[in-house]
Amino acid sequence: MDETERKALARAASGARPIGAYAARALDPPARARGFATTALLGEWPAIVGAELAEFTMPDRLVWPRRHQDSEEPAPKKGWRAEGAILVLRVEGPRAIEVQHRSGAILERVNTYFGYRAVAEMRILQAPVTRKPSRASSPPALDSTEALPTSASIENERLRKALSRLGAAARAKLTRG
Repeated sequence: MDETERKALARAASGARPIGAYAARALDPPARARGFATTALLGEWPAIVGAELAEFTMPDRLVWPRRHQDSEEPAPKKGWRAEGAILVLRVEGPRAIEVQHRSGAILERVNTYFGYRAVAEMRILQAPVTRKPSRASSPPALDSTEALPTSASIENERLRKALSRLGAAARAKLTRG
């Protein structure tokens, strides 16, 4: 077995890959342009700061400090900060004061997520936080007076039985709710 056959077998053995793996790879270049090493911080923002804060906040960009040459000594000057990134957080206008009061906890959670003190400072950008609504819509409500189709015309017995069970569950839900 040559090398190409081995690689083809390895790919086939790995099975199907989640679409999120491809989406993250496609979104990484725009995320890097905004200072994010990966899209993980953006995607996992609700898990990092909590669902309540994630409703009205969103990371806008990370500003990393410039690298100093080995021969240069970074001189402490006015406004000097320790090494670490600046997280620019997009916050809906009226909530900015609340986020400012909770900034210490937010920084702690972000740094815990990274596993080290990656972010040294947080700045607030008052701007609308837009989230695209999920495409999953609720199915139309069934009216209890509406007649449900029967599965008598279906030839495949297993499919007919499965649809009958589904219909019975839908009818039971209509009578309960």
